[in-house]
Amino acid sequence: MYNFLKRFLLSSIFVLASFSLIKTVHAIDPDQALAELQKTTLSTGPQGESPVSASEINLSDDEIAKIKAMNATAVIPMHIMSGDWSQAQINGLKHQFEKMGVEVLAVTDAGFKAEKQVSDIETLLAKNPDILISIPTDPTATAPAYKKAAEQGVVLVFMDNVPHGFVAGKDYISAVSADNMGNGVASAHLMAKALNQKGEIGIVFHAADFFVTAQRYEGFKKTIVENYPDIKIVAEQGIGGPDFPGDAEKAASAMIVSNSNLDGIWAVWDQPAEGVMEAARANGRDDLIITTIDLGENVAIAIAKGGPVYGLGAQRPFDQGVTEAKLAGYGLLGKEAPPYVALPALPVEKDNILDAWKSVYYQDAPESIVKSLK
Repeated sequence: MYNFLKRFLLSSIFVLASFSLIKTVHAIDPDQALAELQKTTLSTGPQGESPVSASEINLSDDEIAKIKAMNATAVIPMHIMSGDWSQAQINGLKHQFEKMGVEVLAVTDAGFKAEKQVSDIETLLAKNPDILISIPTDPTATAPAYKKAAEQGVVLVFMDNVPHGFVAGKDYISAVSADNMGNGVASAHLMAKALNQKGEIGIVFHAADFFVTAQRYEGFKKTIVENYPDIKIVAEQGIGGPDFPGDAEKAASAMIVSNSNLDGIWAVWDQPAEGVMEAARANGRDDLIITTIDLGENVAIAIAKGGPVYGLGAQRPFDQGVTEAKLAGYGLLGKEAPPYVALPALPVEKDNILDAWKSVYYQDAPESIVKSLK
């Protein structure tokens, strides 16, 4: 609990410290605010580290040749495999590992259950991998398993979240994340734009000790409260999963029933947003405005159709996976790495949905999205 409070306070302090930047982007004009947002990175790392751009993480041809000669192996114990974000992460990792001659021995799915992920890690360590890339479902409960990996001499690189008590450069190489604070801010400006800066909204947040989702929530809420006085937050509900769409549907339905003038709901990522969409349909609220984070196919279809999801802040999971693999290479070579690497936020709405999909996934948007635009 102490570690959670410490991390939450660090996140909150950063939001307040960086808020002068958010307030200077002419917040009465959401479009201008969104344009300014893409020129900076608002997130800090789990220990308050300043972000280093992913563009600065590179391996030379000679370094890649040295890595290939090692015949290294890697394992990827994921928190959850469902959703486009997880698949894009894995695709990015495998793409870069292939270039480096690193064999991926296994990818596992913990179903967002800490005890399952601990078991997965222990099983994977028996394969004696050189590299482990992962995102902890719970930074406290999973820490001993990751510590065992570090003690075994495995090169550790983390996605988004870092186990409690871990020190960069000692226990792990680096953590890589999107600008989750920035994506939270982006989704707030998109909400304000859709509502013409006036209305009542609800928030469905992630009720867990999960650093990046806490940053999204803080970024969204602070931006609304401090920049849009005519938008009132009238309801908030946390969800813990693992049935995030189902939990979000229940939370959103309760908000809609209890607040007859509710104009919009923000959801912490795309799968909960799918639950909010179901709640809106079930309650006859086709006019409800939804914004979220993560560019999944189902929410992308809704954006292309013009609702109920109006827009979102997108991560860049394929690029994130590529960067994580490169940093694992840093670890194999004993090359100094920055403790925290971040990729910029990407605001997405109907006008840029096809370009955004290609930027995030490095492939054309599925026909389901293209048809929805027509």
